[in-house]
Amino acid sequence: MRISPRTPWAAGLAVAALVLIPATASAGSQRTAAPHADAAATTATATSVDSYYAAAEGKTGAALKTALHDIIKNQSKVTYDGVWNALKVTDQDPANPNNVILVYSGRSQSKSTNGGGVNDWNREHVWAKSHGDFGTATGPGTDLHHLRPEDVTVNSTRGNKDFDNGGSPVSEAPGSFTDSDSFEPRDAVKGDVARMLLYMAVRYEGGDGFADLEMNDKVNNGTAPLFGRISLLKQWNQQDPPDAFEQRRNQVIFDTFQHNRNPFIDHPEWVNSIW
Repeated sequence: MRISPRTPWAAGLAVAALVLIPATASAGSQRTAAPHADAAATTATATSVDSYYAAAEGKTGAALKTALHDIIKNQSKVTYDGVWNALKVTDQDPANPNNVILVYSGRSQSKSTNGGGVNDWNREHVWAKSHGDFGTATGPGTDLHHLRPEDVTVNSTRGNKDFDNGGSPVSEAPGSFTDSDSFEPRDAVKGDVARMLLYMAVRYEGGDGFADLEMNDKVNNGTAPLFGRISLLKQWNQQDPPDAFEQRRNQVIFDTFQHNRNPFIDHPEWVNSIW
C-alpha cells in the first residue's frame, strides 16, 4: 500500500511543508528551500501514513472496516469546552489566521465570534448528536473529525437532518439547500461531509459505551444511530475529493489533538471498498 507523493492528499501536504519551511533573506537575496528537501519531507510523510494503516493493508469490505476501526479507535479525547479552541486551529482560514471557515456557509469569520448569538458561530455536529443519542459526551460528541464551525442560524436550520439533494436555498449558506427531512451542503464540502460521516460509522462500533453508528440509504432517521443516504454520500465522495484544507485539517487533528486520522481523507477509494 505504498502511497506516491503524487496522490492528491500527499500533494496537499507538500504544499503545507513548503509553508512551514522558512525562507531566509540575506543582502537582498532570498534562499528558497531545496527541491530535494521538499521531496524528502513529502516522502517521509507518505511513509508515516503508510505505517499508520499497515494493519489494513490488503483488506477489503468488512475486514477493511474492522481493521480501520481498530486503528482509529486509539485516540486522545477532547472535552466539549476544549472543542472551541481546537476548531480555531483545525478550521483556520488559510488566508486569514484570525478567522475560521464556516463549513456550510463557506464564510470566513473571526475566531472570537464563537457563541450562541445570531451571526456567531458554534459547534456543528455533522453526525447529528441525536442520531445515537450521544449528546456532547466526550467521545462521539466531541470528536473533532466531525465537528466544524458553523453560523448559529444555519446550524439550527440543518438540525439533525440526514443528507440528500434538493430543497429550498438556505439563508446565509449559499449553495446549500434544505427541506423537511434533509440538508444538502454546498458543492465544495459535499465530499468533506461524506467522509466525516463515514469516519464516524467506522470509529464508533458499539464500544466505549456508545451506540453502533451505521450508514443506511434513508432520510428521516430521527434518533436511530443511522445516517443516510449512503448512495448519495458515495457520489459526493467522488465528486468532491479531499482538498488541501481538508488534508491539513486531518493532519492537525492527528498531530495536535486526537492523534488519530480520518482514513477516507487519506484513502477516499476505501469508501467503495467498504460500502
